[in-house]
Amino acid sequence: MQKLFSLTVDLGERSYPISSSVYPELFLNQLKELIKSGRRVVVVTDDNLIKAQSLFFEQIIGDVPTFVIPAGEQSKSLECLSTVYSFFAREALDRKSAVIAIGGGVVGDLVGFAAASFLRGIDFFQVPTTLLAMVDSSVGGKTGINLPEGKNLAGAFHQPNAVFIVTDILKTLPLRDFSAGSAEVLKYGLLADEKLFTKLSELNGLATNDECLPEIIFRCCQIKADVVKEDEKETAPSGGRALLNLGHTFAHAIENVAGYGEYLHGEAVGIGLVAAARLSSRLGYLSSEEVSLIERVVLAYQLPVGLRESLPVEALVTAMRKDKKVSQGAIRFVVLESIGKAITLEGVEIALVEDVLSSLGAV
Repeated sequence: MQKLFSLTVDLGERSYPISSSVYPELFLNQLKELIKSGRRVVVVTDDNLIKAQSLFFEQIIGDVPTFVIPAGEQSKSLECLSTVYSFFAREALDRKSAVIAIGGGVVGDLVGFAAASFLRGIDFFQVPTTLLAMVDSSVGGKTGINLPEGKNLAGAFHQPNAVFIVTDILKTLPLRDFSAGSAEVLKYGLLADEKLFTKLSELNGLATNDECLPEIIFRCCQIKADVVKEDEKETAPSGGRALLNLGHTFAHAIENVAGYGEYLHGEAVGIGLVAAARLSSRLGYLSSEEVSLIERVVLAYQLPVGLRESLPVEALVTAMRKDKKVSQGAIRFVVLESIGKAITLEGVEIALVEDVLSSLGAV
């Protein structure tokens, strides 16, 4: 059995490890010790995963109380959050209890928020099962749910106690979901590591059995851990953790206006990365050749570079104005000074933003 990597998200007393292996055996003892520790432990997952990984649950989770939510972005809602709270209450969780979130970004975000707010905070552990969750949403402690008015508008910073990544589990992930996760991988290369983006462009796509995949996941986690260490709660006046939102101001607006679930989050981020590149070019940072390169790479990773169906420009801009990253009424964008270096920018002319949205197929 080969241990692939281990790193620490350094946050003082709230530091925690991210550990990864191809196979789940590495974590069997750690999870079983937690389950048998005498603490009250429960699991939350989704219905797709419980079907695809029945053996995993049987071997590792056994008879631990498990709550299954519907798969999909629609579960990041007040209604679903309420059912998780009720499950915690029925299982008589106390402040020494722990929750294990097994699933993708929806499960991690929802369960993390439930853990942050139930009894004013209980421990939780992340076992991400999608590429997107492994490289992004399971790390950093951002938890939350969507509201009709916007994505992730209700939430809390609540760091996990540990993150366990089992890359072999990706083999059961549908191709569309795996491709969606690639958008976050590309994001890290674009915002902080030109060498990583060059490598990704040369690979021309990723597969679940690629030997380089664990190394790429490690690098993405490393970048995010470094950013979170410096700006955990996104309070830096410029740059900082906000840089991790590259492409996301556009993506969240698309998800909101199209309806949650119409686009997978990573698909919307793929479009958002293209939008951010085009905006960067219009602002005089990227060349047209660099924008074309980014678009080619996004396409190579089976991600959309434009809207499937037209959405109203006005509605998209309105959604952006409700984004949680808005500061004193100004929309803050993350743009690329160059490939591998991102900056935050306020005061962008809305006419430029509307022009970019029109280039994506909005009307």
